[in-house]
Amino acid sequence: MKIVVTGGTGTLGRHVVPLLRAAGATVTVLSRHGDIACDLLGDVPPIEADVVVHLAGGQKGDDVATRNLLAACAGVRHFVHISVIGADTVPLAWLRTKLACEHAVEASGIPFTILRAAQFHDLALTMVRGLATLPIVPVPGLRLQPVDARDVAVRLVELALGSPAGRVADLAGPADLDLRDLVRSYLTVEGKRRLTVPLPLPGKAGKAYRGGLNLSLAGDRGTRTWEEFLAGR
Repeated sequence: MKIVVTGGTGTLGRHVVPLLRAAGATVTVLSRHGDIACDLLGDVPPIEADVVVHLAGGQKGDDVATRNLLAACAGVRHFVHISVIGADTVPLAWLRTKLACEHAVEASGIPFTILRAAQFHDLALTMVRGLATLPIVPVPGLRLQPVDARDVAVRLVELALGSPAGRVADLAGPADLDLRDLVRSYLTVEGKRRLTVPLPLPGKAGKAYRGGLNLSLAGDRGTRTWEEFLAGR
C-alpha cells in the first residue's frame, strides 16, 4: 500500500509515519522539506498513492491547503483527515477553518475518513507552560480532554489501513480535566509555587467552553494520562 502523509514530521506525524512503515506500507512524506517538497498553500503536484493521510495544519489557511491537496488526489482511493472536537460547536475562527476542511473533504468525491481528536497533551503543555511564567497564574474556567498524540496516531493508522469510514467516533483523552488541574499538576512536576486565580472567558466562545461544547462525551478514549505524559517528558 502506498501512502502519502502530510505533516509527517510534526507532533502527530512523527508517530504515524513509523507505525505505517512498521505495518508494511510504503510511506512518502509531503511537506516543505519532505520526500515530496511542497507548500500546500501553493501548487500541489499530482499525488500518486492509494491513501493520503492529511495531518498538516496551522493557525491560518488550513481550508485552502486542504482544498489544494484534494485537487491533486484524483487517483487516491482513501483520504484520511484529522480534525478537532468542537469544530462545529465552538465559535472560534480556527475551528471554523477546521470545519471548512471537513466540508471540503466530504464534498471532494474521494472516499474518506475523518477523525476528530481533542487537544494533544503537547498543546495543553504549551498552554499551561505559558500561563505558569506569570507570578500570579490566570486560569480560564474551562474543561479539557487532553489526548496523547501516540493514542491518536495508533487510531489513525488503523483507519488508514482500513476502508473509508466517513466521520468516525471522536477520540479524546482518558479524563475530563479542569484547566486549573492541568496547571497545578504542571507546577508540581516543575517544583514551582504559584498563586492561581480564575479568569472568566467572555463572549460566545466563553459560553461554549463553559457549556462543555468543546468536549466529546460519547466518543472513544485514549489511555495515556496527562500525568503520565508529564512524567515521561
